[in-house]
Amino acid sequence: MPSNRRTLAIDYGERRVGLALSDELGIIASGIGTLDNDAALFARLMRLLEERAVACIVIGLPLTLRGVEGAIAKKVHAFAEQLRTASQLPVELIDERFTSSMAVQTIRDMGVGRKKRRDKGKIDEVAAIILLQGYLDSKKNTAGV
Repeated sequence: MPSNRRTLAIDYGERRVGLALSDELGIIASGIGTLDNDAALFARLMRLLEERAVACIVIGLPLTLRGVEGAIAKKVHAFAEQLRTASQLPVELIDERFTSSMAVQTIRDMGVGRKKRRDKGKIDEVAAIILLQGYLDSKKNTAGV
């Protein structure tokens, strides 16, 4: 049952956040760039939520290989709670282990040159796409579609 509203994925980083957005049917994830993680981040995200008719937010939760939360995970929890409170939208935290390494491999597989592969912003954006597509696929599979 499509909601005709979008899901936003955030790959949270201390310098910048990668962003991906679903289509209105919740089938396909597309990258929409990155934002600097600075004092204006929150205001820019709130504006984006409204402009893009976002109904749900997923944020990558950085875990160690053993599945343990580290220092950055605490920041992600705080960020998620702040976003949940301000937006009144559901915010889900999703295990993001391996999304950055998958993003690097995806960019490499696309034939992107070595210099452009070092673009950390592109890696963050692709990591958000991978995170969101996995989330969308899991929702589709649990809905029995």
